[in-house]
Amino acid sequence: MMKLIKQFMGGSWLWAIAAPLFMLLEVMMDLMQPALMAEIIDIGVARGDVAFIFATGGRMLLYALIGVIGGLGCVVTSCTAAVGFASRLRQQVFSHIQTFSFGELDKFQTSSLITRLTNDVTQMQQIVMLALRLMVRSPLICVGGIIMAYRLSPALSMILAVAAPVLLGGTYFLIKRAMPLFMKMQTKVDRINEVMRENLLGAKVVKSFVSQGHEKRRFGGANRDLMEWSAKAMGNMVLLFPLVNLVMNLSVVTALWFGGSMAIAGSLETGKIMAFINYLIQIMSSMMMVIMVSMGFTRAQVAVQRLNEVLDTESGIKDGSFEAAEDPAEDPAEDPADGGGYDIVFEDVCFRHEQGGEWILKHINIEIKAGRTVGIIGATGSGKSTLVSLIPRLYDATQGRVCVGGRDVRQYPLADLRNKIGMVLQESILFAGSLEENLRYGKDDATREELEAAARDAQALDFILEKEGAFAARVEQRGRNFSGGQKQRLSIARTLLRRPQILILDDAASAVDTVTEAKIRQAILRRMGSCTLIIIAQRVAAIKDADLILVLNDGAIEARGTHEELLMSSETYRHVAAAQLGEEVLSHVC
Repeated sequence: MMKLIKQFMGGSWLWAIAAPLFMLLEVMMDLMQPALMAEIIDIGVARGDVAFIFATGGRMLLYALIGVIGGLGCVVTSCTAAVGFASRLRQQVFSHIQTFSFGELDKFQTSSLITRLTNDVTQMQQIVMLALRLMVRSPLICVGGIIMAYRLSPALSMILAVAAPVLLGGTYFLIKRAMPLFMKMQTKVDRINEVMRENLLGAKVVKSFVSQGHEKRRFGGANRDLMEWSAKAMGNMVLLFPLVNLVMNLSVVTALWFGGSMAIAGSLETGKIMAFINYLIQIMSSMMMVIMVSMGFTRAQVAVQRLNEVLDTESGIKDGSFEAAEDPAEDPAEDPADGGGYDIVFEDVCFRHEQGGEWILKHINIEIKAGRTVGIIGATGSGKSTLVSLIPRLYDATQGRVCVGGRDVRQYPLADLRNKIGMVLQESILFAGSLEENLRYGKDDATREELEAAARDAQALDFILEKEGAFAARVEQRGRNFSGGQKQRLSIARTLLRRPQILILDDAASAVDTVTEAKIRQAILRRMGSCTLIIIAQRVAAIKDADLILVLNDGAIEARGTHEELLMSSETYRHVAAAQLGEEVLSHVC
C-alpha cells in the first residue's frame, strides 16, 4: 500500500504533510481540556474562586476554537491530498491498461477492470483521507492521553497496561480472519458488474426472448452471493465494537472503583479522577477509531492487491526498434514496394492463447505481395480474425514470425507498425460524441473535404447529410442510434481516412446489402491504389476478384488460389460458391 501511496501522491505531498500538522494542533487542544477541567474542580470549585473558574473556562473556549481551526484545516488538506492521489492512480491504471495486448485484456474481464478503476481506486482514496485524519489523530490521542493520564496518577495508569493489549490482540485476530473474506467479496462485486453489463448490453436480446425473469434470477443469485460474503466479512469486523465497548466500560468502572478509594483515602483529588476518566474515554475512543480505520485498511489492502495485479502485469507485446534488427537495410517505410503497399509474409506461424492451450493457428505459410488483394474465407472459428490480428501485433505469434515490408513485425515500434495498417474489425465500435469526432479517429487534422470523400467512398455520406447537424450529429454510447450497416460504413470511412499502406477488412460489410458492399469495394480499390488489401468475408462475391484467396479450416490453410483455381481444386470452396452464387458458377468446372 505504501508503495502505491509514495508512487502516486505526487504534487499532493504538501497537502499530505500539512494535514497531520493541523491535526496535531487539534489534538493538543483536545488534550488540554480534561486537565483544565480538573483545575476548575480541584481549585476553582474547591476554593470557591469564581474568577479562576471564568478565567480557566475562557482558556478552554479559546483552545476549543483553535482546535476547530486545526480540525477544519486537516479536513481540507487531507481531502485535497486524497483526491489528488486517487486521480493520479486512476489515470496511471487506465494508461497502463491501454498498453495491454489482446492477451492481457483477455486475462482480465472487462467488469473486473471497471471495478478496479472505480471501486478499488475509491477505496484507496478513502483510506488515504482516513489515514491523514484518523490515523494521525488516534495515535496522537493515545500517546498524549497516556502521558497526561500517567501525570495525573501513575497507579491508575496501570488500567491502560491491561486494557490496551486486550484490544490490540482482539483487533489483530479479527482483521486477520476478515482479509480473505474481503478479497472474496470484491470478486462478487466483479460478478455483479459483469451480470449488469451483460444485461444492459444485451437488453434487446433479453426483451426479444422475454428473458427478464431469467435475468432477474441471474442477477439475484449474484446479488445474494455478494450479500452473503459481505455479511461474513463485516460480521467479523463488527465484533470489534462490542469488544471495544466492553473493555472501555470495564476500564471506566475500574478507574471509578480504585479512584474513589484513593479519593476517600485523600491520595487523589476528585478533579483528577474526572480528568483521568476523560483521558481514558479519549484513549478508548481513539482506539475505536483505529479499529474503524483498520476495517477500511482491510478492504483497501484487497484493493491494493487488485490494483497492483493490473500495474504489475506487463504487456507481452513490447516495442521493437530498427536498431535491434538483424537486417541492416534501410527502413522500408521510406520506400515501400510497388508505390505504397507492403509485402506481408507468414513463416510457419502457429498461435495459441496460453501455454498448453489449444492451437488456434497451425503452421501458416503465406506470402502476400505489396499492392495485392487477398481474400480469406472459412467457417466460423477457423482462425481468420486471429490470423490478421497478428499483422498489427494485437497478438504475437507463438511460433514462427510475421514480416511486414521485409521485417519481423516485432522489430517495429508499435506506433510505427500500426500507423501503416488500417483495420476494420468485425464489431463496429463508435464512441459517444459527434460523427466528426468519430471519423477523426482516423486522421486528427482531416479537412471537411477529406471527411466527405472518405464517407462517400464508404457509402455513408448520404445518411450522414440526412442527420440533423450532418457531421456534427450526436453519436450515442457505442453508436446505438445507428444501425449495424451504418456503423460498419462509418468504421470503414474512419479507416479509409488514414490512407494506410495495409488495409484489413475483417468481415467489415456483413451488415451491408450486396449492392452497397460492391460499391464500397470498388471505391476502396479506386481510393487506396496500390495498398495491400486483405478481406475476410463470408460472401464469395466479396473476394472472388482477389489476387489470392485463402480457405481456412480449423486453423490451417486448406486451399489457396484464385477464384477459378479454387473452383477447380477445393471442394469446400466449390460448395460455398455454389450455395451463394448458384450452380451455374460450376458450369465451366471440369
